[in-house]
Amino acid sequence: MKKIISLFSLIALVLVYSCSSDDYSDAFLDDVSAPSNLSALFTITQNNSGLVTIRPNGTGATIYKIYFGDGTQNPGQVSPGQAITHTYAEGNYTVRIVGVGITGLETEITQNLTVTFVAPENLSVNISPEIGNAYKINLTATADFETYFEVFFGENPNETPIQFNEGQTVSHTYQTIGTYQVRVVAYSGGAATTESVQNVTIFDPLLLPVTFESPTLNYNFISFGGAFSTVVNNPDIGANNTSARVGRLTKSAGSEVWAGSLLVLDAPINFSSQQKISVKTWSPVAGATVKLKLENASNPNINVEVDQVTTVANTWETLIFNFDGINNANNYQTVVLFFDFGNNGNGANYYFDDIMLTDGQEELKLPLTFENSNLNYSFLNFGGANTEVINNPSQTGINTSAKVGRLVKNSGSEVWAGSFIELDVPIDFSSLQKIKMKTWAPQSGIVVLMKLENLNNPSINVEVPVTNTVANSWEELTFDFTGINNANQYQRVVVFFAFGTSGTGASYYFDDIQLTN
Repeated sequence: MKKIISLFSLIALVLVYSCSSDDYSDAFLDDVSAPSNLSALFTITQNNSGLVTIRPNGTGATIYKIYFGDGTQNPGQVSPGQAITHTYAEGNYTVRIVGVGITGLETEITQNLTVTFVAPENLSVNISPEIGNAYKINLTATADFETYFEVFFGENPNETPIQFNEGQTVSHTYQTIGTYQVRVVAYSGGAATTESVQNVTIFDPLLLPVTFESPTLNYNFISFGGAFSTVVNNPDIGANNTSARVGRLTKSAGSEVWAGSLLVLDAPINFSSQQKISVKTWSPVAGATVKLKLENASNPNINVEVDQVTTVANTWETLIFNFDGINNANNYQTVVLFFDFGNNGNGANYYFDDIMLTDGQEELKLPLTFENSNLNYSFLNFGGANTEVINNPSQTGINTSAKVGRLVKNSGSEVWAGSFIELDVPIDFSSLQKIKMKTWAPQSGIVVLMKLENLNNPSINVEVPVTNTVANSWEELTFDFTGINNANQYQRVVVFFAFGTSGTGASYYFDDIQLTN
């Protein structure tokens, strides 16, 4: 009986204890309040990415729920002491932070967030003309903090801008010449922008022929060695050149022997059908070497050059530079002119005009060098003489030319036997009235006679004899025609060797017949 009573007592004690524990636990939880002192720290990444780090803080929270305020449906969750990131577009947002306590009680706050992107910085725009198309430009741009660019080319006030990214090239071809404002706008991730405005001037393309008559073309000469070139009024308008505007090269006193000027064309010269270039020139002296050099615009080491010599002074003449066989694939685009090449400058002015492709025959005129394979050195003979152009049999001393004239005075030929050549234009004696000629004879002391005749009336003539002084060697003889009447239009050049003596079959050589002072 005692045992049963003890058992009931023990059960009653346990029940009393259990009821007391539940009451204690409930009383403890009832004392836990909702989270408090909520706040959030916003950190915005400064790279225009819109990435924001949110670090919530508070008392009594076991977890935080973050409602981003930008339309994102599901909130983010983060433990105390941790942070969460979210990417925003530029704008103003109300972020709601909910702190959840251990009992499930919640406290929330709202906090304003402003996301502002910085404007693009260090905007750089590069505009370059298209080689071969003077109306086309190519444009690239770079900037910090940009997301993309827009460009307005300025030709149409209602134009739709072209959008492009860094690293891309955009192009535009203008319809007419003029000056245009090209506006490039760099955009960030938001409203902040940065702009660049540049003026672009479109000229007519500078191509052959170059006439210097266009008021819109940019004849931008580049000079070197002490020369200087510009476009001026034609100082000698006449039958040989009626142009109003011409180029002038001044070879300054003391300038280099290779002083000259160049023009860069807007497209390579097309030699596919014509391979000669004609240039009208005006020189204060005859006998001046004019060198025309063509270069590749990107690589000046790719070049070709041809020399011509002025034959008249103080008047316009046309020189033809033969580029037969030129490699058209070399894209020759730079035209370089040298006047009086090989001599230092003395301050003289030289003029040039109408640089153009041609297929015309070159003129046979002084100087006669016999080196031009495109010219027809056709001699007419009389009295038993015979003349032709051959290889120089004695490339020594003052004459190392490859080609020379040879006159054979055949055995028994007349004492007046000789040969003549007819020039395409009369000799201009306006400033120079002497003619020099290199000669080679098998004996010294012979008379070399030069005679000049009017082409239409041989009775209008003048002649000068000179006696040579050396044998079996080249020497230069000068024939003085001082006082000659230039109006007589002397166009036929006649040469006699061993004049006054019958022929013996001997050969006589001559070369470089040219005006001199």
